[in-house]
Amino acid sequence: MDFTIAPRIEEFRSRIATFVDQRILPLEADPANYDAHENIRLDIADELRSQARAQGLWCLQLKQETGGQGFGKVGMAVCYEAMNRSIFGPLIFNSAAPDDGNMMLLEAVGTEAQKQRWLKPIVDGSVRSSFVMTEPHPGGGSDPSMIQTTATREGDRYVVRGRKWFITGAEEARHFILVAKTSEDPRKGLTAFLFDRDQPGWRIERRIGIMGPEEHGGHCELVFDGLEIPAENILMKEGDGLKATQIRLGPARLTHCMRWLGLSKRCVEIARAYAAERTGFGKRLADRESIQMMLGDLAMKIEIGRLLVMKAAWALDRGSFARKEVSMAKVHVANLLHQAADTAIQINGARGYSKDTVLEWIYRYARQARLVDGADEVHQMVLNKHLDTEGTDFWKWEAAGGDS
Repeated sequence: MDFTIAPRIEEFRSRIATFVDQRILPLEADPANYDAHENIRLDIADELRSQARAQGLWCLQLKQETGGQGFGKVGMAVCYEAMNRSIFGPLIFNSAAPDDGNMMLLEAVGTEAQKQRWLKPIVDGSVRSSFVMTEPHPGGGSDPSMIQTTATREGDRYVVRGRKWFITGAEEARHFILVAKTSEDPRKGLTAFLFDRDQPGWRIERRIGIMGPEEHGGHCELVFDGLEIPAENILMKEGDGLKATQIRLGPARLTHCMRWLGLSKRCVEIARAYAAERTGFGKRLADRESIQMMLGDLAMKIEIGRLLVMKAAWALDRGSFARKEVSMAKVHVANLLHQAADTAIQINGARGYSKDTVLEWIYRYARQARLVDGADEVHQMVLNKHLDTEGTDFWKWEAAGGDS
């Protein structure tokens, strides 16, 4: 196993780190730079996005012919971690969810016409996008087979009826990828569609308030009461919706982990800086064994998370769906992020609980990590299914030149 990275990837990582340090981090301390939903104001974000694009730090996850750098998942893991040292970072480099996963899906399976119509504007940064899958009970959540929203073919178009919720970014999005039921077939009953904000027959019912800070466009409930989508706007083929979700969600779960590692490291950074300067009862916090144990434990768990993420990224780059590897990374890193924020707040005391640092922002944001893209328990069941199937081969090393 080779844990070195290519010089080109290290060069980009270093440039991203410098951009974050010099251009983005200073903005976090001023409340005037935030919008009403506790994210960076879009006018400020647009200026930074222009700067990042001018420096070539843009859409690194995509192929060069699409407008990216062709880094693959391993290169993304290195760079995304550096981007998310700032709570504002991923958006600035056009690597934030849900655009990130949508772009990778469209690049992988879209027709050339679809890439020009639906992908290129997201890559250019001129529009935002949204992925429309999750439904209220009794519809589909972590289990897409439960999806109730229907798309009924009528001539050369499909008519969509149903309800979706917690659709990230919907209020700001222009391009949407929708997963709906087109038949009762358990494997081929779902289809993915592309539609535009201006098409009639659907509406945003409400923007759902959440515990933490929100992505731009929020988390919305959508109602479809006759949206008509031309057959040419099917993504892949009719019945390939489940396959499309698998292609999108596996890498998207891992990119979340890549970003969360950056936030976890930021929590440690803030905690260490405060512990080094804060004195109580005649001793620096950094010199107390209890603090050293807390920080040492976090450092170890962050490194475990990085190894899990890198192994999953390596497997994806080799053409595997890496379901087992992604699930392990997702559970570990989601819980790590929550622990990192909690520990850093504890070390900072009242300062950590205040808005004088971004720790409370990260803490509220972190709680969703154990829910989005599959709750912990769903991924743990996936891992147990692999264990039942593979037995002791669950932990098998892959031999060079052998069967995978």
